[in-house]
Amino acid sequence: MTDITNNSNSSRIDLLALSIKRERQAAGLSLTELAKRAGVAKSTLSQLESAIGNPSIETLWSLATAMGLQVTRFFEQPQQHLRVIRANEGPTTSTETGNYAATLLADCPAGVRRDIYRLKVQPGEVRLSQPHPAGTLEHVVLCSGSANIGPANEPVLLHAGDYISYLANAPHVFEALEADTTAVMVIEHP
Repeated sequence: MTDITNNSNSSRIDLLALSIKRERQAAGLSLTELAKRAGVAKSTLSQLESAIGNPSIETLWSLATAMGLQVTRFFEQPQQHLRVIRANEGPTTSTETGNYAATLLADCPAGVRRDIYRLKVQPGEVRLSQPHPAGTLEHVVLCSGSANIGPANEPVLLHAGDYISYLANAPHVFEALEADTTAVMVIEHP
């Protein structure tokens, strides 16, 4: 079984710092110019790029908007063939009041088509799916129950609230371990 997660707060802040700096430099903006456009203090932006501080979602939205980006760009990580995010883990940002939190499970690359399915699966038979065309990626959020999901040669045990993504160009499985296991599955086609 495989467990690939990114759950530490310092890792999230490091990722944000690198991403903000990368996107600012790609846009050809100085710290001063981006801070001015985003309406944030230059010292705040400098601290964020140095991985000091924990930005609110409002700050991230302001920075993204000032650079003409979607806020999800700040959470992009190198593409992995298998990714698991456990319930209550993952890159999460909150409002300044803390009453709203958003966890990015996966962003959608440009030029990609997605199909979304709600699944209800019973224990017993393992659902073995044959390979899809090259570049197809499956995302599954387990809503209730527990299941073994993923590549047939390395399925991952998931519980309610867990997320997994994997390349679906090889045999892959979904094995419910509890009655009425439910999930949301997104198939991403190139």
